[in-house]
Amino acid sequence: SQPEALSITPLTERVNVVSNLNIAHEIIVEEKDLPPNSLESRFVETMYNAFWEHLHEQLSSTPPDFSCALELLKKVKEILLSLLLPRQNRLRNEIEKALDMDLLKQETERGALNVYHLSKFILDLMSLLCAPVRDEAVQNLKSITDPVQLLRGIFHVLGLMKMDMVNYTIQSLRPYIQEHSVQYERAKFQELLDKQPNLLNYTTKWLTKAAIDLTTPFPSSDSPSFSSSIDYSSPDQEPNNLELPSLTMVLYQGYLNLLLWGHGNEEFPETLLMDRIRLREMESKLHRLTILASVLLVARSFSGSVLFSSPEFVDKIKYITKALTEEFNSRPEETMQNVSEQVSEEIHKGLKNMGLTALSSENTASLIGQLQNIAKKGNCIRCIIEQRIHLFLKCCLVRGMQESLLDFPGGLLFIEGELAELGWKFITLMHHNQQVFSPYYTEILNNVILPAQAQETEVEPIL
Repeated sequence: SQPEALSITPLTERVNVVSNLNIAHEIIVEEKDLPPNSLESRFVETMYNAFWEHLHEQLSSTPPDFSCALELLKKVKEILLSLLLPRQNRLRNEIEKALDMDLLKQETERGALNVYHLSKFILDLMSLLCAPVRDEAVQNLKSITDPVQLLRGIFHVLGLMKMDMVNYTIQSLRPYIQEHSVQYERAKFQELLDKQPNLLNYTTKWLTKAAIDLTTPFPSSDSPSFSSSIDYSSPDQEPNNLELPSLTMVLYQGYLNLLLWGHGNEEFPETLLMDRIRLREMESKLHRLTILASVLLVARSFSGSVLFSSPEFVDKIKYITKALTEEFNSRPEETMQNVSEQVSEEIHKGLKNMGLTALSSENTASLIGQLQNIAKKGNCIRCIIEQRIHLFLKCCLVRGMQESLLDFPGGLLFIEGELAELGWKFITLMHHNQQVFSPYYTEILNNVILPAQAQETEVEPIL
């Protein structure tokens, strides 16, 4: 939601809250080191070349101008101090003495600033403080004679060292952060909500649509959808129960809707903004898996079970299809034409190599035609595969991954590994979101979505 006009102080406070919330969330959901292109490293790598050229001009002038060099040395000093442990007082005093900014400013005014001497001190200190993985990079800096290139190199390696320290701290604190992450994220979000009461507007719209989807009659078979109200207490139950669903089932339907969001819709729920990129990547991968499974299903129906009982043949068809469908979104018809030709050719080769009867001209034409039809959004095979994938993911949310894998949907067995990996990432991310924001979701659904049910019976909250 768009914030109201702010003065700089509350705006800065709000940015800090969002930043802290985002960092804590990244640590929890990614469970890996922060990338080297963030924090200090990002600043270093995006420094304009014009700045370094300007620094070169200043140092080369007569007399030399050290104003930019002083600013760099001040930043270097800050980074070096940030790398120290609390007990390293001796090194702290050495840095304060060697990089005394007032003294250095006086030296520049006299034209007596010794950049080489300062660089040697900095490099010796970096050799002492850096992780072993940075030893070679620091050693290489010692051979640079140009002062501008040396300062630029120092800045770059210091950025990497700072990231090393950040990641080490994250690894040390991760168990504690994981233990308290739900309470922390919820508290930080509440701070934002207190300052911006309309922060849940899009979340309310998102949950409202999910409830409508679950209470809408199941569409006809020629237009499959996963938006029906399915009770997973029995895998064989018909998906046409139109009773008001539980709050948790509404939430799960909302989560599944995120995988069909599309890039054009900007009204993304506020409680999931930090995961929007991840969900977009999952949506894209889900789309590619749908096309892949559709191709495999059609190919198997023409080539028979004998050919598809060969793991090598299946892997080859999967490899070809994945490679050729990279540009599916921009050129679906052209893509599927290429896929149909390549897959048809591989099936002919496979049948011939195994001594099986070749496809007739009529069957070959039908195979190519059905593969090319997968380019159409309304293609029945593609729609069925998409529906089964979404039902599997919904089952994972309700039953859990292990139980869902025991009852894997037909037609998807050839993508079981890929779909299981995607499903695990999806339910892990969504269950964490559910833990953090369940009080807000319960309040929204009670007050806005299901008032009639709330009046008649006590509604079970989302846990």
